[in-house]
Amino acid sequence: MSGKAKVLGVSMVKFAKPGKHEPYEVMAAKAVKGALEDAGIDYDDVQQAYASYVYGDSTCGQTALYQVGMTGIPIINVNNNCSSGSTALYMARQAVESGDMDCVLAFGFEEMKPGALGSVWDDRTPPMGWAMQRLAEMEPDLPDAPLALKMFGAGGKAYLEKYGANPDIFAKVAVKSRSHAVNNPYSLFDKPLTVEEVLNAPVLFPTLTRLMACPPTCGAAAVVVCSETFAKKHGLANAVEIIGQAMTTDTAVSFDHPIALIGAEMTQRAALQMYEKAGIGPEDVDVVELHDCFTPNEVITYEGLGLCREGEAEKFINDGDNSYGGKYVVNPSGGLMSKGHPLGATGLAQCTELVWQLRGQANQRQVEGATIALQHNLGLGGACITTMYRRGL
Repeated sequence: MSGKAKVLGVSMVKFAKPGKHEPYEVMAAKAVKGALEDAGIDYDDVQQAYASYVYGDSTCGQTALYQVGMTGIPIINVNNNCSSGSTALYMARQAVESGDMDCVLAFGFEEMKPGALGSVWDDRTPPMGWAMQRLAEMEPDLPDAPLALKMFGAGGKAYLEKYGANPDIFAKVAVKSRSHAVNNPYSLFDKPLTVEEVLNAPVLFPTLTRLMACPPTCGAAAVVVCSETFAKKHGLANAVEIIGQAMTTDTAVSFDHPIALIGAEMTQRAALQMYEKAGIGPEDVDVVELHDCFTPNEVITYEGLGLCREGEAEKFINDGDNSYGGKYVVNPSGGLMSKGHPLGATGLAQCTELVWQLRGQANQRQVEGATIALQHNLGLGGACITTMYRRGL
């Protein structure tokens, strides 16, 4: 077994609206070349690669990476819904920590279509059919809506009902995220918002308006993961250490409540496992990038990660503990709400932001003195990956 894996290089392209983007292989190649340059290594140093994407035919990963080089290394394609990018990172970290590899690449990309996510394969059992059936049993009177919107909308509605929280918390989270995005050149949306603007936006689902939902976007991101031995051999400094990581999937508990159905229980288990591996808890975290595909999910995730106690997210938000000057800075990048959510790239873009933060390279959005960073990436169907990083000494 090797020591803890290190993130040596990161890069991403600015995400774009569908129809305004470059081909996936072009975006991916730019991100990969950027990560290699950031790491200070050549593509020939990479021993294995994991390519994450959801919408695309088999071996798109090879087509994308061949734009960088054709060295004959193993290239493994990863599809794990919205958590695909972090799944690639998880596998890269495992390969390095096993001692089998010294330098591995995880990269992700996505070309998406406008509008709500939908299934491409309508002639076979839908992977989320079990969840939709259970939601219909628990909430038979919900209006019809696209899958993700209905599930996260129902989860948010259930949270408000369970804890008696003010519905404006979902709008306040959107305002907070956009206030961070103003300082991020990689944000697609960087115009400040008010609570009134968010609440008065077109309603997509009960308790959800358009400004509480992330937009579909296209883009790419890449991360170089290496061993400490590799970094020392090449005289490379500035690496960020992965000190804890966990991946969970659904259990029977996911059937118990609409909140659990959208990953709250997966998140809680992944967080606990990650904290145990890292040997530190949420109180030690400085900066967080979490999966805010809809603002209700950000609210629910505060509690799942242990950033606040169960049922206390409203106080956490109203006290400003999710932003600069509070206990944590959550989504300094502006999150998925501001950058967009190209499924295969999202987890690796989160990693990129946190590495920049820990290196002190985040410019106007820099979290002062950031030493420990936490990442959360969720995919319904389901998978949740949590990762904790520590600034290099």
